[in-house]
Amino acid sequence: MNRATLLLGLGFGGFIDGIVAHQILGWHHMLSSWYPPTTPHDLHLNMVGDGLFHLLCLIFVIAGVVLLNRGDRLAARTLWGGMATGWGVFNLVEGTVDHLILGVHHVRPGPYQLAYDLGFLALGAVLVTAGLLTSRSSRSPAGTR
Repeated sequence: MNRATLLLGLGFGGFIDGIVAHQILGWHHMLSSWYPPTTPHDLHLNMVGDGLFHLLCLIFVIAGVVLLNRGDRLAARTLWGGMATGWGVFNLVEGTVDHLILGVHHVRPGPYQLAYDLGFLALGAVLVTAGLLTSRSSRSPAGTR
């Protein structure tokens, strides 16, 4: 697995989660289970948490671009497969740690929150599998690009 594409996938996966679930759908914020955004102060804490989360995603993307810039040119399948794998790893780690272990937030709080959290993990597993299969199919039998 290429480190650059994994970092890009982690960053893009985090951006997609933050933009779609946090901002467009408004299902949760980074700290919404610990600090429900019902007061201006707690809403501010959640906004800061979301901002720090997006800053980490940006750092992942920049690190991935730097590594790509220093390395060899990649086959498209290696690039997209690695990014899908990274996005899946993001979902699996963030979903397990933030949703299930720490309970900082859930994908969509409410009566079906466990189903949404498990769906997020299932999507992560599908992305990792698809990404690994895509990346592997771009290599020759000798393992070269």
